[in-house]
Amino acid sequence: MASIHTCRIALLVTIVSTFTSMLSGCATVGGGAPAPATTSVQTLEYYPYQVKGYQNSYPRKTILILMSADARDGTGDSAPLNGNPAIGVITDQSGNITQRLYSPPLGPILQQAIGRAADEAGLSASSSTDVAYKPGVKNTAEYVLESKIRRCWVKKYRGANGQYGPVWRTTADLALDVSIYKPPFSVPFWTGSADETYYDPPVGSFGLGSEDEAGIYDEPGQVLSVALTRSVAAIFQRQDLRNLMLEDDIKSR
Repeated sequence: MASIHTCRIALLVTIVSTFTSMLSGCATVGGGAPAPATTSVQTLEYYPYQVKGYQNSYPRKTILILMSADARDGTGDSAPLNGNPAIGVITDQSGNITQRLYSPPLGPILQQAIGRAADEAGLSASSSTDVAYKPGVKNTAEYVLESKIRRCWVKKYRGANGQYGPVWRTTADLALDVSIYKPPFSVPFWTGSADETYYDPPVGSFGLGSEDEAGIYDEPGQVLSVALTRSVAAIFQRQDLRNLMLEDDIKSR
């Protein structure tokens, strides 16, 4: 009888040991490599009249806005998805990418945004499917604006927990190179760049500790849209460009 009892105990120990090993194996698989990142196509747009101070400060002249060229270097996590360009990532507290962010093609979005900002400035904007300015070609517009997108990226990341729960921060960066021509001349009338980095929430904006500040926007695409709006508006906030066009307006009369 003792022998049978001993065998039963040994069998029970073996079963428990095997079950524990299985649980351990499952924990290793489940808690090892992070889950594959999901994807999201964000809305990227221009926010009219968000930037103040340059409205109707330009002469009422015509300007043709060419399609913006996506001139980003294409490295890192910027591979497109089904024709939609990559515009950013969301990461967890450990820095693992949990979601990759995309948008519709950037060229038309930036072209429309620049046109809206030009109209706000007081110019009369139209658009073209051309990407590059063609010198010598007859054009009814008094100016032609050519632009290249150098940076367009947003990152939303989880920080340490605050007293109200997880703290999320978003950083968006957009930069453009711009050339404005006077047809039919091949030398640019004006060249410049527009760079904008926007943080959500802005550090110290609410007078709270950094761990307790809440973001203004829900979607990372909205934060990047603010950077886009400010970057595009910065083109027409340039005093040197405004002075050039005002002087050109006087000469043409």
